[in-house]
Amino acid sequence: VQLQASGGGLVQAGGSLRLSCTYSGRTSSKHAMGWFRQAPGKEREFVGAINWTGSRTDYADSVKGRFTISRDNAKNTVYLQMNSLKPEDTAVYYCAARTALSQLRYGGDYWGQGTLVTVSS
Repeated sequence: VQLQASGGGLVQAGGSLRLSCTYSGRTSSKHAMGWFRQAPGKEREFVGAINWTGSRTDYADSVKGRFTISRDNAKNTVYLQMNSLKPEDTAVYYCAARTALSQLRYGGDYWGQGTLVTVSS
């Protein structure tokens, strides 16, 4: 599975941004898709994930109520809508894929390159 993330940029605190991740390859395996982030000097952390059908999601406590994950399998794309952004959301965001949603928060089997999100105060 190949993943390509995009949509990062500079936004003011309180603003919104939407990231996209397109996937290709073994999509017939029906992977769950997720997002992670890594801030400067910190370890990579789980942000959220969605199962193949889009019927179930999983979020980190730090983003619940602010971030929403969705997917369009017809377009082979997963989205991360980020609202009410805070300076502490500044990080490189990575998309990842794994067969089981329940395991994705611990890491992906496949990773895309990162896209930088910078939130200014």
